[in-house]
Amino acid sequence: MKGKFTPFSELMKKIAAGEFVYTGELEPHKTTDISETIEWARTLKATGKVTAANVTDNPSSTACISSLVAAYIIQRETGLETIYQLRTADRNRLALVSDVLGAGALGLKNILALTGDHTMLGDNPQSKPVFDLDGTQLIAMIKQMVYEGKDPAGNEIANPPKINVGAAAQPGADPLEMEILKMERKVEAGAEFFQTQVVFDVEVALKFLDEASHLNVPILIGIFPPKNYGQAEYFSKYVPGVTVPDQFLADLKKLSEISDKAERKRKINEYNVEYFSNFIREIKKKPVCKGCHIMAVGYPEVIGPIVERVEKGA
Repeated sequence: MKGKFTPFSELMKKIAAGEFVYTGELEPHKTTDISETIEWARTLKATGKVTAANVTDNPSSTACISSLVAAYIIQRETGLETIYQLRTADRNRLALVSDVLGAGALGLKNILALTGDHTMLGDNPQSKPVFDLDGTQLIAMIKQMVYEGKDPAGNEIANPPKINVGAAAQPGADPLEMEILKMERKVEAGAEFFQTQVVFDVEVALKFLDEASHLNVPILIGIFPPKNYGQAEYFSKYVPGVTVPDQFLADLKKLSEISDKAERKRKINEYNVEYFSNFIREIKKKPVCKGCHIMAVGYPEVIGPIVERVEKGA
């Protein structure tokens, strides 16, 4: 399936046209009311800079509203293209085929194929894990459905879905060589783009982009502008493969000590805009980097200013 590619989505059409793209992240929760998530999506849409937004699928194996349903409603209500995250941890191939067909019927044009965390790590640890396929095998399955019109068993599909499929990557993996090998396997399976885990250290991002440049598949580097010091500290202490620079932590800690709440928020916003706009300017210099995935869940108001600063300084 490697190399076979048709840009069905607006995201992939822009990448194919050579545009540097921005994607956002939306995280609906354990509820039937996703009005708050829809408002976040509208904020992303209003920037005029965000092409599409991921809709998470049971993140950290926490049971939430169906990503398929949420992605469709968000796209319908806001006009913002969504990237439907689909994980294999809790679905066998029958369920995966059904969901991909459902996504096609609902007009979704992007899927991010994920393996997902083990179910014992989530809020229903007694759940039985599935892992009938892994994320790479899911990529191959989707490509076969889209381009050959067949399910995993070779059965014909009437009116196959028209969907672009992406994969995840971890720039901070150690050793990095193993991560590159995993990415090569995903490219062979048919991955059409990569979105990465959060990166705070620009040197980590630049090294990763150099090592992955031979793949010739668009990479969107993930960033996470933190709303406060606590969020940054959490990544530093508890998220494997994510390194937060000491100076970044020190600066954010100092700003978090500002007593006036409004002033503290303003200063942190300003710091994030400056830091991450400089970060994005650097990664844009690498030809394989075709965009930035801004994971500002619950903090969408910072995205527009970051992108504007990047473009003004370009």
